[in-house]
Amino acid sequence: MAQITENEIKEIVSKVIGELKSSKPAEKNWDSTQYNGRKFIGIFDDMNEAIESANRSYKIIRAMSVENREKIITAIRKLTREEAAIMGELGVAETGMGNPEHKRLKHILVADKTPGTEDIVPTAKTGDNGLTLIEMAPFGVVGAITPSTNPSETVICNSMGMLAAGNAVVFNPHPNAIATSNYAVDLVNRASKMAGGPEVLVCSMKMPTMESAAIMESHPLIKLLVCTGGPGVVKAVLSSGKKAIGAGAGNPPVIVDDTADIPKAAKDIIDGCTFDNNLPCIAEKEVFVFNNVADQLIEGMKRAGSYQITKEQADQLAKIVLVEKTNKAGKTVKTVSRECVGRSAPVLLAKIGIEVGSDIRCIIAEVGFEHDFVQNELMMPILGIVRVKDIDEAIELACKAEGGRRHSAHMHSKNIDNLSRFAREVETTIFVKNAPSYAGIGFGGEGHTTFTIAGPTGEGITSARSFTRQRRCVMADSFRII
Repeated sequence: MAQITENEIKEIVSKVIGELKSSKPAEKNWDSTQYNGRKFIGIFDDMNEAIESANRSYKIIRAMSVENREKIITAIRKLTREEAAIMGELGVAETGMGNPEHKRLKHILVADKTPGTEDIVPTAKTGDNGLTLIEMAPFGVVGAITPSTNPSETVICNSMGMLAAGNAVVFNPHPNAIATSNYAVDLVNRASKMAGGPEVLVCSMKMPTMESAAIMESHPLIKLLVCTGGPGVVKAVLSSGKKAIGAGAGNPPVIVDDTADIPKAAKDIIDGCTFDNNLPCIAEKEVFVFNNVADQLIEGMKRAGSYQITKEQADQLAKIVLVEKTNKAGKTVKTVSRECVGRSAPVLLAKIGIEVGSDIRCIIAEVGFEHDFVQNELMMPILGIVRVKDIDEAIELACKAEGGRRHSAHMHSKNIDNLSRFAREVETTIFVKNAPSYAGIGFGGEGHTTFTIAGPTGEGITSARSFTRQRRCVMADSFRII
């Protein structure tokens, strides 16, 4: 296959965006049922119809051999690699968030490091009383809610894992990323058809809403719910009465002590924080650094592409990137501005009148622990830096900032005792030592990848086996051959 050029990608995406935009662009509604004149496969107007279709697919998948399921997964990997750049460009064009090249890399990561059927391994136990076989069985039809931050990446990653486990899936994508999400749904279905699987392997909605999500959450054919998103949607899924996997928000802290390789720590932190403009939930969100190495760390961060703002400028920017809203209880709360999430450092700095070049990747500011840059997960390339006197204060404040979400935390140190203590006390699903945060999902680190990190419900870094249930077959007093 000929290599598609960057200009061709931009031309294609520009055409797609023109076709997908509705007559109400200000409301961010998208007619997400076709691409470049080709009708998407598996997109429905009605959630009930989508679920019925997925149930028919489940019956086909259930009768399919593991070998044939793996053939479909192989085809998904192939198309994902081939179309990674298009999905990266489309994701940024639709949502306004992130970095196209970083999104391309995330799709390659999904294609290469999402586990397939090899993750579904049966076990057996023998003894004086016979043989017991334990197999990982599918739930059936899975209902999945996906985010706007990693839309197509999550759809593809979830589809591969859920199919490997023998399930069918219905997606209710984030309303701000419908076109990108449904492009990925269509990709999965095209791959299935190429590999001899059902034409409609996975399903999605033309216009996902809270109402379609509610139907999905209560429908009797949905046996498992998987939610990757903010605390509101995760709470709704966990309140459904069904088995649910919830991948919620984080506010990952990073500690730098005085034994760390400071120049490397500075670069690693900026690399992790700015990857896809800080959209991954695992990314570094605030820094706690020993006072005696703080100046050296900040200078290293500047060399790595950071722009330091004053405390007054930080306060000014905080009022822009966070907005106050009244919640259902009548309480005023701060929430991130949708116009700022996933934007680049130059774009954010321009909002307070500072013009910088494209070489600036991150905004840093020395602030107090109570500052908004520390207390709120911004999902922007902004780092609040807090000086601490020792490891006791660093761990205490980092754990408070993490807020018991048990998502991710990071540390740069050569002191094994400090590393071990922080890991024990913060209790996060992912703990990265002396590397950028993205090493925690297999990018530059060992281990498989996922974009559904289930801290609230305990599955952790999900894979195919997360979407299964154990079934036991017992042969009592027989079939043991020793």
